[in-house]
Amino acid sequence: MIMETIYIPHLLTKSERKEVIDFEEFIPDLETLTPVRGRLQVTHQGNYLEVKAKAETIVTLTCHRCLKQYNHRLKLQSAEIIWLEEKLERQDLSSGEFEVDLEDLVENLSPTGDFSPSDWVYQQMCLELPHKQLCDTECPGIDLNDDAETESSKTLSDSRWASLAALKQQLP
Repeated sequence: MIMETIYIPHLLTKSERKEVIDFEEFIPDLETLTPVRGRLQVTHQGNYLEVKAKAETIVTLTCHRCLKQYNHRLKLQSAEIIWLEEKLERQDLSSGEFEVDLEDLVENLSPTGDFSPSDWVYQQMCLELPHKQLCDTECPGIDLNDDAETESSKTLSDSRWASLAALKQQLP
């Protein structure tokens, strides 16, 4: 099933005021090898939405040590409360500076607006991407010896580098 935008007031007419979506789809802007598969539940709790999801997919990442690409199973098990309230319009944003109240740092939607499950799953999946991307816990990193041999063979085959190679020989 494809995740379509949910009109929030319609949740009030549903059984138990919730919608459950089983999905299997590629999410725009999230580069994955397999479709994102999972289940999303959105429950209207009066003045907030309770959103829960379990999902998984496979992404291709680049190792931060050796720069090789590897596949990683990305699993999501998340829950969030999204407050339903109208946002107040800010009067003057031209100065580039404005004060933000602590209450404004939480996610909120209009009670008469829409909830986009696809956007929410995208955001949650991005948060699940590992900060330290390693192809293996024992990854040795880039092998500098192979690079030095390759560099020296390039230097010998290209006479423009001869001066640099001679200078490197003079250094201790």
